[in-house]
Amino acid sequence: MSTIQETLDYILKAIVTDSSSIKVSDHQEGEVLVLEVEAAPEIIGQIIGKEGKIIKSIRTILNLSFPNLRYSLDIKG
Repeated sequence: MSTIQETLDYILKAIVTDSSSIKVSDHQEGEVLVLEVEAAPEIIGQIIGKEGKIIKSIRTILNLSFPNLRYSLDIKG
């Protein structure tokens, strides 16, 4: 897992029950890399978690793995 997109994809597919419905894409907006996660509404609930604990943990892992990269994580249903 050499890129942040590969790392995010790996983490998300390990968390959810139906990993085939998850699509991770990225694009650059200025100095910020925008990561977009597209998934079914029932899968989005698994990604966010109760009170947002899972998505906060995912962001923490990404921040520790890629400390010099500015990114934004968007979840779309």
